[in-house]
Amino acid sequence: MQLVATEVERPARVVPVLLEKTRVLLAGAFDDGLHAHTALRRRALERLGCRVSSFNLMSDGGWLSRLRRVGLHDRFARAMTQTAPAVVLVLEGTQIGAPLVAALRRQSDAVWVNWFCDGRRAPTSIEPLAAAYDAVFVAGSAAVNRLHAPGLPPARYLPPGCDPSVHRPMRSRDQFRANVVFAGTATPHRERLLSELVEFGLALWGPGWRKTKLRDYCRGELLDHDDYVRAYAGASVAVNVQCSPNAGEEADPGCNRRLFELAAMGVPQVVEHRPDLDRHFREGSEILVARTPSELKTLTGEALHDRAWSEQVAAGGRQRALSEHTYMHRMGVLLGALRAQMG
Repeated sequence: MQLVATEVERPARVVPVLLEKTRVLLAGAFDDGLHAHTALRRRALERLGCRVSSFNLMSDGGWLSRLRRVGLHDRFARAMTQTAPAVVLVLEGTQIGAPLVAALRRQSDAVWVNWFCDGRRAPTSIEPLAAAYDAVFVAGSAAVNRLHAPGLPPARYLPPGCDPSVHRPMRSRDQFRANVVFAGTATPHRERLLSELVEFGLALWGPGWRKTKLRDYCRGELLDHDDYVRAYAGASVAVNVQCSPNAGEEADPGCNRRLFELAAMGVPQVVEHRPDLDRHFREGSEILVARTPSELKTLTGEALHDRAWSEQVAAGGRQRALSEHTYMHRMGVLLGALRAQMG
């Protein structure tokens, strides 16, 4: 199979020279669990030479803001006044509707960008928000093809990535050691697929599993990101399956964060087939791709049986992730595209 060249594979090393010390206000959900990747994206921007300030969309501003009834608009406006950003980069940010963005844009000359980094978000939910921005990046190529309506800014493909300083090989022990691991929220689709893998020594992590038939295989429901990494690092084989079956272009999930994170960790990965996979990894030599439930079971069993082969595949995936799919690569592409678009 020939790997398809994409925009995200352009080298990012020239961007710090072009945009050194650019002031960026990064708006997103910040926490140590599900949204830990937001801080990793901030770190990538800083490593590229940007001066980054954060605005946490999960925070209501604290008790003083609640007491004074200070809303999102006022808090965001204050953050912009204090930081005077050249770029406002919003990650998803569904809390910030188009009218609010329009109002905030009137107070500065900042370039407004949204990276819709969840590939499960349908184009129909992106369009009402996208029109308020100067540029939009999305995590699935199918969404790019559908976001070309009058009044919308340019839409570019930019999938998630990894941070090698966090997503790295490590030795896990005790409850984090298992033959086959999946870490993520329980869904009926995942339950059906993973039920076929219990004979291999399955360990599950994430919310909802203790309410399913696989409850006995759940080792923990609430994971911070460090434990998420430990859980997968302790696997002989990591499994990467979608939340739900692909229901056509409207629900096209693209590639999830787990794909790139597991690759960087150097863990043999069996991934459920999804669009855009062949843009980033070579099937069979960097990742193992299952197109049916029976293939998922067969590949998982083969990866466990032939450890030398599966470890070789994992090493290939790790090399690819480190050379092309880090958050520094992603942010380099984003900043470079903005530079080209804004002249």
